[in-house]
Amino acid sequence: MNKVYANADEAVADIPDGCTLMSGGFGLCGNPENLIEALHRKGVKNLTIISNNCGTTELGLGILLQNKQVKKMVSSYVGENKEFERQFLSGELEVELNPQGTLAERIRAGGCGIGGFFTPTGAGTQVAEGKETRMIDGRLHVLETPLKADFAIIHAWKADTWGNLVFNKTARNFSPMMCMAAKVTIVEAEHIVQPGELDPDQVHIPSIFVHRIVQAKNLKKWIERRTVRKQA
Repeated sequence: MNKVYANADEAVADIPDGCTLMSGGFGLCGNPENLIEALHRKGVKNLTIISNNCGTTELGLGILLQNKQVKKMVSSYVGENKEFERQFLSGELEVELNPQGTLAERIRAGGCGIGGFFTPTGAGTQVAEGKETRMIDGRLHVLETPLKADFAIIHAWKADTWGNLVFNKTARNFSPMMCMAAKVTIVEAEHIVQPGELDPDQVHIPSIFVHRIVQAKNLKKWIERRTVRKQA
């Protein structure tokens, strides 16, 4: 039951070229920094990454993009990254854009075994092209399919050695549903404790959805845009 690995490099050692990878984070908040850096060192290529966005030009998942390790992004937001723009416009990068709520629900559906769902979001737009539509309560809906992954890389605030997880505020974002939607979930945790030390009522994801844990180290917790109030 002890799922703790020695380091991030060991935890991602079997992630192959061409796999589908989910990565937690919203902007740079809740990014699995250590695991992203380990994938960068490993040099795995042709990744399909499912994540809200692709970091910034030089931070987060952006370092994998710069290193030409990403084949396709399935995301809801593509700003803050000049290299993303360049690769997309030049045809080097495939992009599948999703409305943000649709992306979250597609991931949740993948983890819950739901075969698809109808949503009015995107109906009548390019988002709906090639998809089944249906009128429900007099409103046009689009059929969206679930998203699943071979691996998920996740950042958590606390984990016990069995893999029960607690996230910290906004850093929770897409991570719990990604844990459920991947075949193998790899977690870097700021604090690793023994079983029984976490309050069961505070656990956000139970251990059954977590396969590997590493101790997070030297976290930078980047901020995309720092805004401060002028002194009076």
